[in-house]
Amino acid sequence: QVQLVESGGGLVQAGGSLRLSCTASGRTFSSYAMGWFRQAPGKEREFVAAISWSGVSTYYADSVKGRFTISRDNSKNTVYLQMNSLQPEDTAVYYCARGGYRRDRVRSAPKSEYDYWGQGTQVTVSS
Repeated sequence: QVQLVESGGGLVQAGGSLRLSCTASGRTFSSYAMGWFRQAPGKEREFVAAISWSGVSTYYADSVKGRFTISRDNSKNTVYLQMNSLQPEDTAVYYCARGGYRRDRVRSAPKSEYDYWGQGTQVTVSS
């Protein structure tokens, strides 16, 4: 059983920054791709960013490209999402999820491949 715990959410003004963290239990973290998703009130959960198991490959939704950066530290079983130039439309609950085993091409990863999810952390951006 894998547990994912997100942290780092909060309230920030437009133009500000936050860094989300997601720490995984277990010994196999480094063998899996990881992703971040978000869900705003009344909307479906949407993809934000993903990183390959090796950390070499990343992929972003167009809406966050150039503003958000995903990274990982396998020695700490942690994946990060650095969010800069935040806008009110970024307001959502952010979830991390475990992706495919040894997946490098995260751009083509289907959402169904993400099998374990965290409980989410709220990000609120005020205008």
